[in-house]
Amino acid sequence: MAFFNFLSSLFTNDIGMDLGTSNTLVYVKGKGIVLQEPSVVAIDTNRGRVLAVGVEAKRMLGRTPVNIVAKRPLKNGVIADFDATEKMISHFVKRARASFSFLRPRIVIGVPSGITQVERRAVKEAAEAAGAREVFLIEEPMAAAIGSDMAVAEPSGRMIVDIGGGTTEMAVISLGGMVISRSIRVGGDAMDSAIEDFFKKKHNLLIGEGTAEQTKIAVGSGFPLEEELRINVKGRDQVSGLPKTIEVTSQNIRQALSGPVKSIIDAIKSCLEETPAELSSDLVGNGIVLAGGGSLLRGLANLIQQETYLPVRLAPDPLICVAMGAGKYLEMLEDIKRAQREYE
Repeated sequence: MAFFNFLSSLFTNDIGMDLGTSNTLVYVKGKGIVLQEPSVVAIDTNRGRVLAVGVEAKRMLGRTPVNIVAKRPLKNGVIADFDATEKMISHFVKRARASFSFLRPRIVIGVPSGITQVERRAVKEAAEAAGAREVFLIEEPMAAAIGSDMAVAEPSGRMIVDIGGGTTEMAVISLGGMVISRSIRVGGDAMDSAIEDFFKKKHNLLIGEGTAEQTKIAVGSGFPLEEELRINVKGRDQVSGLPKTIEVTSQNIRQALSGPVKSIIDAIKSCLEETPAELSSDLVGNGIVLAGGGSLLRGLANLIQQETYLPVRLAPDPLICVAMGAGKYLEMLEDIKRAQREYE
């Protein structure tokens, strides 16, 4: 069996990729998630070469000299810098694939359901330029549903909401397809920006995106907590220009996050309003499954349940659902097609 697995690895090299605005995750067939890194690239502009990708590059954000640019090549789930994205994908693929594999990999990439054909083509071309043998694109809601072990092929309505860094994707799924879907360019990054704006407007304090993200993780919430949390946040005073520390509570940050959280809930409601009646009745029992890093915001599931009157639960491992689903997609494709034929 071990020898068979070795031979199989020489000729099969399927990769599933969650190419996210904030983080990129890579799934390799037979190995699971092998890589989870920030979607950041650091480039030496004088020499035009990549200095770092992922964790190392993220450490450089806001700390680089003039000749080095550390940036996120994706914005709101789509490519903002083609060359940097190609280099980032190439770096991650090289790290993920077996060094002894004879074939270039087939890659399945999760993309926002609302992107244009031009944006889809850009993702495919970037992956092909990075060395992919074949490139398949799958909408992130479907990938998240598959990755959360949702029974997507059954003739019963199920709803998935994937809250990523740049976008929030949602869909009602039945018979292996998305019956209704929504994609809004609001996610974890919008929450971080809202926290930055809160400190700037309320306390004249300038903080970076890293500090905003840390504050969100430490005390952020979407629903009142039994015991409110506190944290000291450091930044630069806009008036004096000197370092300054402010103590805030989870209640303060909840207020700061109210805008993006409301946008997500409004989109979920809009999706539910357009869902056919038969599938709506299924959702009363099946409820809503939350995936993506943004779903980990304290109390968010409680708030969505209160607003929609539907049961809401987190996926078993929200952070890796899209990458897992993208990786499993090729294996499930024939089963999905068979189920659709049976009910035609």
